[in-house]
Amino acid sequence: MQLQTLKIDAADNIEVALTGLPKGTLIQQENYSCVLADDIPAKHKFAIAPIAAGDNIIMYGVLVGKATKHIAQGALISVHNVAHAANGFALQERHTQWQKPDVSKWANATFMGYHRADGLVGTANHWLIIPMVFCENKNVDVLQEGLLKALGYTPSKSKYESIVQKMVHQYKAGQTADAFLETTVFEEDSAATVEKVFPNVDGIKILNHTLGCAGTKDDTTALCGLLAGYITHPNVAGATVLSLGCQNAQLAILESEINKRDSHFSKPLFLLEQQKIGNEQAMLQLAIKQTFAGLIKANECTRSAAPLSKLCVGLECGGSDGFSGISANPALGYFSDMLVALNGTVILSEFPELCGVEQNLSDRCIDDATAEKFIHLMHIYHERAKAVGSGFDANPSAGNIKDGLITDAMKSAGAAKKGGTSPVTDVLDYPLKVSRPGLNLLCTPGSDIESTTAEVGAGANIVLFTTGLGTPTGNPITPVIKLSTSTTLYEKMKDIIDIDTGTIINGTETVALAAERILEYVINVASGTCTAKADALGHDDFIPWKRGISL
Repeated sequence: MQLQTLKIDAADNIEVALTGLPKGTLIQQENYSCVLADDIPAKHKFAIAPIAAGDNIIMYGVLVGKATKHIAQGALISVHNVAHAANGFALQERHTQWQKPDVSKWANATFMGYHRADGLVGTANHWLIIPMVFCENKNVDVLQEGLLKALGYTPSKSKYESIVQKMVHQYKAGQTADAFLETTVFEEDSAATVEKVFPNVDGIKILNHTLGCAGTKDDTTALCGLLAGYITHPNVAGATVLSLGCQNAQLAILESEINKRDSHFSKPLFLLEQQKIGNEQAMLQLAIKQTFAGLIKANECTRSAAPLSKLCVGLECGGSDGFSGISANPALGYFSDMLVALNGTVILSEFPELCGVEQNLSDRCIDDATAEKFIHLMHIYHERAKAVGSGFDANPSAGNIKDGLITDAMKSAGAAKKGGTSPVTDVLDYPLKVSRPGLNLLCTPGSDIESTTAEVGAGANIVLFTTGLGTPTGNPITPVIKLSTSTTLYEKMKDIIDIDTGTIINGTETVALAAERILEYVINVASGTCTAKADALGHDDFIPWKRGISL
């Protein structure tokens, strides 16, 4: 039976409404009872006892805000009576003992992946086409257009092209604008597909971006490091790189960053510089010939069994709501602990959304040096944000607030649940690559696509992405699996969401059982027997993080 409300931690002085509750509803709990003083929408919180102005607001057992005025028992917690506040943090003793979940069922489980020379295993096999600078974006687009249809990676006619063609026909037959507006649905033609020339190559993906010149040296190096992370990624078979020649992001920097990540790099890699070659058409023809030759090599790689320890999973959330921290994120946390117990790797990022839980995470770091690195990165990031007139307190979006996440600390306390309870084995600054199994903390912004882009650049060969409001985000080379925080959202947006964890809210499934279901789904996607919705819809989102200023 579904509960009406939930008190997450014994120390909390606010409670979550799991369904919309009208003013006057009697809330009867073991240790207290109250009558709601306001209507409490689902996902929002109410005071379980009177809270004086200036008093702490506690949720998940941590400080998530301060009361800005007196809040009556049973009153709605909102931006009108609560402001962001979070606990401080400092280097303390290590607390790395944890209760490993029972993963004996999966001890000998495998997924079917692409084995690379460096020992990593991919969940996909893509060819990349990359511009070193935004000046080459058009040429990259030309290459993509010339290759995809001819090689069978896109249908000869998209379903939306079919819809437009039908509208053109009706327009020529005399249909008016008003008649078009009244037409809500067109029947879709099945898109004609072409057989793939290279069946073992999953896709030809482009990484267009707006960087590469006019930025700081740090941003240039970071971009080259990110691109190197993608080129050396186990989901990538090889790459074609187009450079103009005069930009800050030089090919030599890219090659240096590749060497840092894989000193024995052996994948096919074609580097073309337009200002050296001269004629644009000649460069594009050469790029097509080289790419075709590279695809022949890439097609020789086939899937074979790999242990689950070869999985590296990025943990992401976007369009979060008041249920995120009690359904999807805890389910990911339990999954994270399961994968770590299987000697796999998980990446927790979005540092602005770890505000208020820094002490717990730093205490879980395996040694003082790792904890100090995390503390330093959090302090530096926050100071940089304040220097431009902002701060972590500005992180919650309008959608977050509307659906119950009214302070950054409240949002962070729920977001951090994705990281489970295992020790933190490493802390990485962007755009470094994961080198240790276990729970890794990666410094990224809270922006969904920038963070997902960074997690994949760090080595994630699967991304698990929780959402309470719905988002179509994907990635060019790594499957992004979406998990809804509520069944209502899952039913509404089944076309973009893979897994429903609203079962936890409904009371039909425990967090542990949901995590086991997630693991089985991950194995299927990693093996290529199931396609993530974002992949099926072609959501290839790629945005590098630009930290500096333009010059």
